[in-house]
Amino acid sequence: MTRAEEEAYRARVRGCLLGGAIGDALGGPVEFQDARTILAAHPDGVRSYVAGGNNWPPGTVTDDTQMTLFTVEGLIRAGVRTDRGLGLTVAVTHSAYDRWLDTQLLPGPSGHRNGWLAGEPWLYARRAPGNTCLSALTEARKGGDQIPQYGGQAANDSKGCGGVMRAAPFGLLPATWVDAAWAFDAAAESAGYTHGHPTGKLASGVLAAVVHAICQGADLDAALDATAALLRTHDGHEETSTALAAARELAASGAEPGVEAVERLGGGWIAEEALAIGVYAALAYPEPERFLDALALAVTHSGDSDSTGSICGNILGALHGETALPPALVFGVEGRGVILQLADDLVLETLHHRQLHGDYGPHTGWDHRYPGG
Repeated sequence: MTRAEEEAYRARVRGCLLGGAIGDALGGPVEFQDARTILAAHPDGVRSYVAGGNNWPPGTVTDDTQMTLFTVEGLIRAGVRTDRGLGLTVAVTHSAYDRWLDTQLLPGPSGHRNGWLAGEPWLYARRAPGNTCLSALTEARKGGDQIPQYGGQAANDSKGCGGVMRAAPFGLLPATWVDAAWAFDAAAESAGYTHGHPTGKLASGVLAAVVHAICQGADLDAALDATAALLRTHDGHEETSTALAAARELAASGAEPGVEAVERLGGGWIAEEALAIGVYAALAYPEPERFLDALALAVTHSGDSDSTGSICGNILGALHGETALPPALVFGVEGRGVILQLADDLVLETLHHRQLHGDYGPHTGWDHRYPGG
């Protein structure tokens, strides 16, 4: 990869993670409000951060961003783990979600977890976490003869959006590491650690594959075409395929973008609807200068606004890179320093791992920061 290609890749990774966090923070405070209430306060849609319930200050992120960050950390640690002669092991992200579970159960860092992300005090906050994620991870923590602690699929039939909203990082791994099919399947498997329904898994695979195609230079339509074809090769794809097609048809119909159009696709509480709304908003305003218009469309509705905003932000952030993000929203989003550090570290791991750990480079301390497990 040339220096220019590396800079473009880094910009996409940063844009995807920051864009998702911005969409999450825009939508979080209005997640449980109906559209009429939202529009009464924001006639042009939610376009700036507002305070949320439980004394959340403007710019606060939710569990969507928290779990996405632990996904990134898990993928970096999976890369380090390959030093042992193992492949890129998806179950390492399950271990990362177990560390996220600590942030929801404990008042602050306990010091018994390795790695640095679990030591960030600001992550120890409950931001309306999904009950399915909490219960599935709590059950997995028990282990047992029938269910492995890490790597076992959840024993539920949920297709809530808690898998898809954290799936984008799988698509950020470069083509020198994985292809679109691996990104799809890995994201689906990882979603299955908490959400057992096939649609919950496949919608997560779609987001990862779309982001992966974009990071290889595809435009949004081409990325969606390729991913739709990949999706159709999977059993049980029909719900996700139908929702994705509906989003694309609505965007191409000429219908005025707005709440009424968004709510034709559902509320976003379930995986395929959240995916459809995020994709629709990105297609409605695909230009980099209209990033904020897309995010406002994605979050201004009666449904799961933080997740749909996060998905839209992931897609357009990967498409346009970090410089397209609205500066005021970049400035005000919670955890920006940690988000960017993880973004840069993901790039370092995927492009420069031989200089950071293993037998090829000096002892940099990287594997203390990111233990391989």
